Amino acid sequence: MEDSKAPDSVGSGPYKAIKRQYESFPGFVVYQPEDLTALGALKMPVYVFGNGACTEDAAHSRQHLLEVASHGYLVIVPGGIYSGPGLTVTAETWEQHRDKTRYQQLGQAIDWAIAENKREGSPFNGKIDADHVAVSGYSCGGIQALKYAGDPRVSTFVIMNSGLLPADGPQLSGEMAGEKSLLDKIDKPILYVLGGEKDIAYANGMDDYARLTHVPSAVVNIDVGHDGTYNQPNGGRAAEPVVAWLQWQLRGDEDAAKWFVGEDCTLCTDPDWTIASRNLKAPNS
Repeated sequence: MEDSKAPDSVGSGPYKAIKRQYESFPGFVVYQPEDLTALGALKMPVYVFGNGACTEDAAHSRQHLLEVASHGYLVIVPGGIYSGPGLTVTAETWEQHRDKTRYQQLGQAIDWAIAENKREGSPFNGKIDADHVAVSGYSCGGIQALKYAGDPRVSTFVIMNSGLLPADGPQLSGEMAGEKSLLDKIDKPILYVLGGEKDIAYANGMDDYARLTHVPSAVVNIDVGHDGTYNQPNGGRAAEPVVAWLQWQLRGDEDAAKWFVGEDCTLCTDPDWTIASRNLKAPNS
């Protein structure tokens, strides 16, 4: 249970972000721009996120998720608000909410977004870009995200502090189960965000990247370990390349692409980051 009393960030993007739950969609938390009318004609791509440890705490990475939402994204996370402001569970009852989410819930989130975009009376009617969907997740949640390899609804993947276990090593069951052959099904651009060699998932994530030779792919590292920067204000530094990747892959933003491509790319010249990439094309190339 994330014992954080810090207030929710509103994000650094142009749209003040909030988190909320909808009675029509129990078991999920939605991060969104607070004022949907402020979007004007801009439609929100979808970012579905699997929680660290596959926990039911959909607020576990809330500052990161609010940051993404503040840039005009609809962020959907399985679970409830079990940490931070709006807490709906006590420490004494927290244990029953551990390791409860399932990877299928990420698909349910995509389905809900598609339906809400079409539903008369929905606050999201006509406001969602359901043709542009990112599937993401932290640690165990990243494994959940990878299980959407080959799903035609998915436009891109963002895998954070995660990676599939090597075939010749110990294997885990449940939500952490997944074979490296799953990577062969990835058919969309994919970004890994890792915490450097101190990250317990570093070797797994780097090995995943080494195998992803058939699609546009990148792996970026910042020396923060497995805990990442999820609950730093505005999601911390690790949120920055995630937002840039989404802006590039889901909105075609050429300035955002410069974070990843070119000899003087933003991540190439920032001493806090290392980057490796393949099959990425610079805008207009």
